[in-house]
Amino acid sequence: MKTIRYSFWAIVGLALILIGLANRDMVTVRAMPEALGELLSISPDMQLPLFVVIFIGVGVGLMIGFLWEWVREHRIRADARGKAREVESLKREVDQLRGAAATANGEDDVLALLEKTG
Repeated sequence: MKTIRYSFWAIVGLALILIGLANRDMVTVRAMPEALGELLSISPDMQLPLFVVIFIGVGVGLMIGFLWEWVREHRIRADARGKAREVESLKREVDQLRGAAATANGEDDVLALLEKTG
């Protein structure tokens, strides 16, 4: 299994290296359109290799997707917490009822069952 995992990550690493080598050209990344930048007299732009822009875009997309999924599953997690609290309270109630029944009869549950069958 480790061999499959290591070979998978080796292929992913090789693909990333090939993408980086194939996209080494410098590109200009602008934070706003040129017309708006000229109107406001600011032009926030920078020169980056294309592979950096691609990797940043993929990373930001993954983070947005993870955040979206985490927010979407909030209701599921809340329901699971509520059910876990309910199960715990029911377990405590069953333990209390068993303790009350054992003290009321003055006997152990197992012994009481054996005496009824015997």
